[in-house]
Amino acid sequence: HRLYEYCQRQGVSHQRVGKWVVAQGNEQLEYLYALRRHCAELGVPAEIIGSAAALKEEPLVRADAVLVSPTTGIVDSHELMSALLRDLTESGGTFAPNTSVVAMQRDRGSYKVLVTTGDPETPFMAIRAPVVVNAAGLWADRIANMLVPDSHPWREQYHLHFAKGRYYVLDAGASARLRVRRLVYPVPDKNIVSLGTHLTLDLAGFIRFGPDVEWTASNTNYEPEGGAPIEEVVRAINTYLPAVRSEDLGLGYTGIRPKLQQPGGAFCDFVIREESGAGMPGFVNLVGLESPGLTSSMAIASMVDRILH
Repeated sequence: HRLYEYCQRQGVSHQRVGKWVVAQGNEQLEYLYALRRHCAELGVPAEIIGSAAALKEEPLVRADAVLVSPTTGIVDSHELMSALLRDLTESGGTFAPNTSVVAMQRDRGSYKVLVTTGDPETPFMAIRAPVVVNAAGLWADRIANMLVPDSHPWREQYHLHFAKGRYYVLDAGASARLRVRRLVYPVPDKNIVSLGTHLTLDLAGFIRFGPDVEWTASNTNYEPEGGAPIEEVVRAINTYLPAVRSEDLGLGYTGIRPKLQQPGGAFCDFVIREESGAGMPGFVNLVGLESPGLTSSMAIASMVDRILH
């Protein structure tokens, strides 16, 4: 609940809408009960309701059973980032956009980091720091690899694979007739490549569906071409929202997720690790962080703080 408290304190727009994970058939029901047990172990509120109760809450959503997460919410991501930036600068931190790390080495008990400045007269600047937190997202493996030789295990252990995903939006007419009040997620595939083509809401109540998955070698190509045919996207949506038609959807935007899991491989979770064991004390790797990196950012920051202090 740390993020809810922060948003309330900072005036960041947010809403606790809740989330459903919907199951179709016995195999998915088994996953749903396993997920509820996991929630109980973590102390996360969750309950399972049957199809009749679900139909009363969301008449358009089809499910044999639903795992209800009542504390899930949505947030204005831009307002949140602006608030965090304001906190950073007011605390004496420096925000340096358009700055690239080009080299790094461990030197005399600290880290020497070479960055670009964007100034043609002094194009590079060296920074020395006792602690470095590598939270570089799509570039985290390249940052980590700057510290190690080609033969180091990090090269394979932290190698990122990139999954491009597209989100689709309902047109105005479909939005008027398809009213859903909460987030809806299908049961993910067995390797959990993604959380499936799920239904998300923004703070204005508009519905989006996505993302699909297209493995790509590039972490900078956000062009929307390619991806799953629209008919395939609609079939995935229709497993839990049968009223959606191909003509209801338009392409919204694309994103790229950094994954430690390779295409076709088994699920591989993200890494948060202080690297004293690798001879790099004070260096913290955050690699493979995708969803929910933003909404978990405060919990992640607290964990890193505990690791370091």
